[in-house]
Amino acid sequence: MSRYRPPAPPKSAYITQEGAQRLLAELKYLWKEKRPAVTDTVREAAAQGDRSENAEYQYGKRQLREIDRRVRYLEKRLDACTVVDRFPNDQSQVFFGAWVTVEDDNGEGKQYRIVGPDELDHHERYISIDSPVARALLKKREGDEVVIVLAGREKTYYIDKVEYLEVPQ
Repeated sequence: MSRYRPPAPPKSAYITQEGAQRLLAELKYLWKEKRPAVTDTVREAAAQGDRSENAEYQYGKRQLREIDRRVRYLEKRLDACTVVDRFPNDQSQVFFGAWVTVEDDNGEGKQYRIVGPDELDHHERYISIDSPVARALLKKREGDEVVIVLAGREKTYYIDKVEYLEVPQ
């Protein structure tokens, strides 16, 4: 058995203004606050002597590697992303950044916001533009019927509302 894994499909390069600000804030925190604090901890642990058996030193070095890896990822991702900072001209249609309220056949309603793949962990109702649900919703309008295939089953949704809201800062 081989250890080869095919590369992950590329993520969409779109991000909302709020998402970009969050990633920038995380990058600033890691680089300006967390990394210097961990560096000080590693320096103090190194001053204690034998580094090969010093768990505090080894853990600190591991933390620095993880911080550096995340910083590199954030810098590359922010360079590659396109910030979508304005709403489309036709706000009756579903595009990136839209809040979409859908209802299934049972009358159960759900609300989603279509965002970039880097923003999913910030809100439970955010869905990635790369997801099957978002792909099915794109370019639809209020009142349209959408059939989504999930886990081999088809599910029908009706679009109740499409809106573009300013997110408070």
